[in-house]
Amino acid sequence: MDGVWEVLVARAAAPSVVGVIVAVGVAVGVVGVSPVWRVARFVVTLAHEGGHALAAVLTGRRLAGIRVHSDTSGLTVSRGRPRGPGMVLTAAAGYPAPGLLGLAGVWLTVEGHAVAVAAGLGALLVVALVLVRNVVGALVVLGTAAVLVGGLLLLPSGVGSALPLVLCLVLVAGAVRSSVELGFSRRARGRSDADALARLTHVPAVVWVAAFVAVTAAAAVATALVLGLLGVVQ
Repeated sequence: MDGVWEVLVARAAAPSVVGVIVAVGVAVGVVGVSPVWRVARFVVTLAHEGGHALAAVLTGRRLAGIRVHSDTSGLTVSRGRPRGPGMVLTAAAGYPAPGLLGLAGVWLTVEGHAVAVAAGLGALLVVALVLVRNVVGALVVLGTAAVLVGGLLLLPSGVGSALPLVLCLVLVAGAVRSSVELGFSRRARGRSDADALARLTHVPAVVWVAAFVAVTAAAAVATALVLGLLGVVQ
């Protein structure tokens, strides 16, 4: 165990400027190209539902499981008081979660802890596999794990080691896009997290949408600043 811990906490070289630029370009392409985004959004949804699940556990609610649907929507089921701060925090945690998770991963990578980031993402996928309660959700978890592990094992070391950074950047950019899309989505009206929060707090849903956009945009700006330490953002 000591050897494993030493590997996880060992500092590696920070990604090169060229490597970071390529990673950012790939992530922007994944999120910006609609056909690709429709697939990548499953991963963002998984992180979104993970945010709900974590908030539910931290606020003392009983977590029943999460689902990811074929239309890229998701659902987290928890039991407890139907109103109150715990329910508000649980409902509010979804949209910010992918961006904050991605920001943390990018920061750790820049600090030389790429191995820990890859291991952490793998651990989160194992937890998600335990929590998912439908086939689509399980396929999303397994598919993400296959891309991550397969890339690390099969691709040239310089390319494979960049995959966790790309995934984190996709989460950051995807969180912004998802939050913005929420404001324009007719399908989600009345059933979104913002609508649930409006019913819980009597604060209009549009205010919650604006809050989601602000938080995810702030995470993206913070990510850019972190990458700026490498001279990518001046």
